[in-house]
Amino acid sequence: MKKITQYCLLAAALFSLQACNGEQDKKTAAESTEPPLRFCYMICDSRELSSERFAPFTAYLSEKLGRKVEMVLKNTFDVEAAAKNKEFDFFHVNSAVAVVLKERLKADFLGVDMQGRNGHKATGTLIARKESGIKTIADIKGKTVLFGPALAPFGYMAQYAMLLENGIDPETDLARYDIPPGSLKHDKIMYGVEYGKYDVGAAPRIDLDRMAKSEIINLDDYNIIAESEPMPYCTIGALPHVDPALKEKVKNLALNLKKDETVLIDGEVLKVLKRMGLDGFAPAVDSEYDIIREKLKRCNMPPYDKH
Repeated sequence: MKKITQYCLLAAALFSLQACNGEQDKKTAAESTEPPLRFCYMICDSRELSSERFAPFTAYLSEKLGRKVEMVLKNTFDVEAAAKNKEFDFFHVNSAVAVVLKERLKADFLGVDMQGRNGHKATGTLIARKESGIKTIADIKGKTVLFGPALAPFGYMAQYAMLLENGIDPETDLARYDIPPGSLKHDKIMYGVEYGKYDVGAAPRIDLDRMAKSEIINLDDYNIIAESEPMPYCTIGALPHVDPALKEKVKNLALNLKKDETVLIDGEVLKVLKRMGLDGFAPAVDSEYDIIREKLKRCNMPPYDKH
């Protein structure tokens, strides 16, 4: 009986110690005397959706680094100016904007989002409904086209480049092209073609697959006229003022993030990668971005634009 009592007391002591250690771990970031790290996320779809999507990853970094990490949300065209003003330390942006930050500000690439059929790479497609009779890029001449955001690598750059490479100048050889206003631009591309307002849509393959899987569209109703080469997807990086050792820590935390990793947000336990809609992160290899650099030059887009 005495031994049982001793074991119970020992177990209680160990449980109490673990609880204290857990509480200490939780308090580490909050009690850190270091200034908060600022992680900039390029707004995807909308500010509200982006905040929900990236809050768990921000909390995960804060927990693992033992230092507060603040979320900074920026519209695509505002990221470069904010970077110049050192309004953030780390960033998550599309690969075209990542190239801008590297070429103009000497930023470092740390990791690449992994999602969908091509892993850490993605493609852009040109699509049309089958009843339109549009089957080739040559058929697009004189038609109406709906592109994605003007700095989107897989909703604008890839398709604009494909048209140029096939002898069609979007500025002179189309009846008209537009970019949808507001949020959820990639979804609006599909709706614009689905309901016949535009002849052709410039859709990222990832979004095409997502909407087909959700049965929002039926791919059997479409011709995928052309698809670009796979290129690096959205990218995590750091500005040059960030300490190299800290860059390495954040890089390793991203690359080693497991699918079952969770954080507590407003009383709810959330899986970090699931909330981000990702399968994980791959190492960023600078040479893999050369194809993006080539297409940005071909399309006269930043950071190589010449007006």
